[in-house]
Amino acid sequence: MLALLIQLEAAYTAADNLAEAVDEAFPQHPDAEIILSFPGLGTQLGARVFAEISDDRTRFADARGLMACASASPITRASGKESSITRRWGKNDRLNAAGYLWAFSAITASPSAKAHYRRRRDNHADWHAAQRNLFNRMIGQLYPRLQQEQRYDEELAFPAPPEEVGTAAAWPEAACWSGDDTQGAKR
Repeated sequence: MLALLIQLEAAYTAADNLAEAVDEAFPQHPDAEIILSFPGLGTQLGARVFAEISDDRTRFADARGLMACASASPITRASGKESSITRRWGKNDRLNAAGYLWAFSAITASPSAKAHYRRRRDNHADWHAAQRNLFNRMIGQLYPRLQQEQRYDEELAFPAPPEEVGTAAAWPEAACWSGDDTQGAKR
């Protein structure tokens, strides 16, 4: 039992040393500023996501390729009159796991991400599907931001839904009301 405790203590020490090394090294990377600008991504999780997608700009042809690698985008299969939408089974498991953590963190860090998640849940998606959809949206925004070397922009990531745009054009004061009583304030 003592031998196992010694091994466990060594594993904890190694994990702490790795976390300290990431905290020191990752912010020095040229893309760290872009990644850390996304809601829900801190140094540890941001480094984890970035390690899985790599800094090779040519690795993915477009954002859809990155989303497919992360298993964030669904697969639609159609044959005749029947169609089905399923999740991807072939994926980068580490990026997918980090993506769920990212989506969970983004819900608390960004009002727009929370509103997007709530809309999915209100449309009868289970929490897993809603979180996967939010991760899909976030990773779809990460790819062009890295390509263009731009920081995260909430307005680009979550534009106003069409019904809000029409309402805002008709009544300007309606544009500032969130419509979500749980927030209890204006946007």
